[in-house]
Amino acid sequence: MRLKGIRIGFALTGSHCTLDEVMPKIQELLDEGAEVFPIVSFAVDTIDTRFGTVQKWRDLLKQITGKEPINTISGAEPVGPKQLVDVVVIAPCTGNTMAKLANGITDTPVLMAAKAHLRNQRPVVLAISTNDGLGMNAKNLGLLLNTKNVYMVPFGQDSPTGKPNSLKSRMDLIIDTIEHALQGKQIQPILVQP
Repeated sequence: MRLKGIRIGFALTGSHCTLDEVMPKIQELLDEGAEVFPIVSFAVDTIDTRFGTVQKWRDLLKQITGKEPINTISGAEPVGPKQLVDVVVIAPCTGNTMAKLANGITDTPVLMAAKAHLRNQRPVVLAISTNDGLGMNAKNLGLLLNTKNVYMVPFGQDSPTGKPNSLKSRMDLIIDTIEHALQGKQIQPILVQP
């Protein structure tokens, strides 16, 4: 029980192709003793895709965690003042979410939860999944790598020849990254093969 008694805000953003990979990680957190509070971006909460419907993701989150997902900005705001969680995890974290977080924009439930949590100088863990991590978003990645209390799940190029700017975290390292982040440490190495 590596995370016994730890409260985790687990936030999902619109990298819909990665949601199936991330959902079992939530169960693993619960299996390790954590209490998980699901948080979803507007994209996850409103857009049906070929990877699954809004209802599928909502039902799965409730089934796994036993909790309704936080899906409004006002619902996410108390994460900070009430110190509802010990760590916020954003997985998958899209390039859009990464850019907004790096620039202090809080226009989704996920970003509000992260901002509210960071204001208490508590850890936020990012598991990136973006097609432009080495393109337009490289500068935002650089900013976040140097932001206090922001920790990265190790990542690398997931398709160097097909999509050379694309970066993806090793989702199997989420728990290890959380453990390090709770101690104020960035897991190493940070650059790996996905």
